[in-house]
Amino acid sequence: MAALPGSKAPFWRRAPKLILRPLDYFEDNYRRYGSVFQVGASSPPSIYVADPVVIQGIFQADAAQFHVPAQNVGSGLTFLLGNQSLLLLDGERHRRHRRLLMPPFHGDRMRAYGDVICTLTQQAMADWHPGQAFNLRAAMQDITLRVILKAVFGLADGDRYDRLRQLLSQLLEGLGTPLSAFFIFFPGLQRDLGPMSPWGRFVRIKAEIDALIYAEIDDRRRHPHPDSTDILSLMISARDDQGQPLSDGELHDELMTLLVAGHETTASALTWALYWVHWLPEVGDRAHQELDRLGPDPDPLAMASQPYLTALCQETLRIYPVAPTTGIRIVSEPMTVAGYEFPTGAVLFLNIYLVHHREDLYPEPDNFRPERFLERQYSAAEFLPFGGGHRSCIGMAFALMEMKLVLATVLRQWDLALPERDRRLLKPVRRGLTLAAPGHLQLVPTARRVVPPQAAFA
Repeated sequence: MAALPGSKAPFWRRAPKLILRPLDYFEDNYRRYGSVFQVGASSPPSIYVADPVVIQGIFQADAAQFHVPAQNVGSGLTFLLGNQSLLLLDGERHRRHRRLLMPPFHGDRMRAYGDVICTLTQQAMADWHPGQAFNLRAAMQDITLRVILKAVFGLADGDRYDRLRQLLSQLLEGLGTPLSAFFIFFPGLQRDLGPMSPWGRFVRIKAEIDALIYAEIDDRRRHPHPDSTDILSLMISARDDQGQPLSDGELHDELMTLLVAGHETTASALTWALYWVHWLPEVGDRAHQELDRLGPDPDPLAMASQPYLTALCQETLRIYPVAPTTGIRIVSEPMTVAGYEFPTGAVLFLNIYLVHHREDLYPEPDNFRPERFLERQYSAAEFLPFGGGHRSCIGMAFALMEMKLVLATVLRQWDLALPERDRRLLKPVRRGLTLAAPGHLQLVPTARRVVPPQAAFA
């Protein structure tokens, strides 16, 4: 195979820009080398892909064509998720876990969570007061953590719930700085130098979280709740083709995956959505008009099915996707896709951000315009905020529904405004492996909203 174009600089030279200025890193390479390019001089190569035709071929290929690396950025996540997380499994183990985890995310189950999401959002907003600015990211993290603890564990109060909320918030804040990304990309830095050191604090917080999760698993096994609809109860009762359940260790790692990935990523997306709604008045006006037409007490599913609200969430996930690339795929045997030859061992990064900013797919891609999703449909290789193929995000339906219902509940109940300092175009910053809005972003409640009855819109 002829070498693909790309930078031959070693990783240690590329890493600072990738970590601290990731969008510049991706865009610079795209402008120089095109939509499929190699980074570094290693053999087998590391390759970024931003061509939808190539991505479609990868998504449609047999799962056996790829595997996840044993030691990579993904395994750098083992300290957080455990080595039995769905994100880090491969082959038959990955297929088994995916089959066991699918039932809780079935459409019927999702509908049961609608009222819960709206209620928990309202409870979190009880602390908002007119004229008192609040940190937007912290507020969205509070809501999504309440939702995930209720949906995953069935917990909404009690000592264990309170402690998990506190510890998970501390854990994720500790991993939420650009500096923390160096611990992920360079696992050799993960050294416990005592309780006051950055990694030492993380290790101790994580150990306490683990103990709480294992205690909850033990309680559920000893005192099952057959009628419970929370995800943990459904996971404990699930059996594979041989009639075997998930072990305590497997349950722990999947629960950590759901808690971290399901909470953190949705909070980031909601932060961006509320920023765009209040930075672009025409977006907020149209969203309010659509939601107000539903009257004062709409069904959650009616809210979640509103077309402009859906388009608003899709455009939020397009312009600044929380994860800039999909999970790593390593080619298991030589393959050719759309004229590109990928050798055994090639490391593929499907670049979500670059695909979402292609001019041929999204004219004026740097402009936030939800209408584009009402004007055309995009294929799974053109709009891929949750990845795709056999490794697509298992919680995609839940995340989208939660995002729409939280956003709708907030917009229907409060008029909010951006402080003067944040009335400008903001760019994402590195937050661990993900991208997020700047942490200082605030909103100011100006007044509670009163939604008129549906008859007013007749």
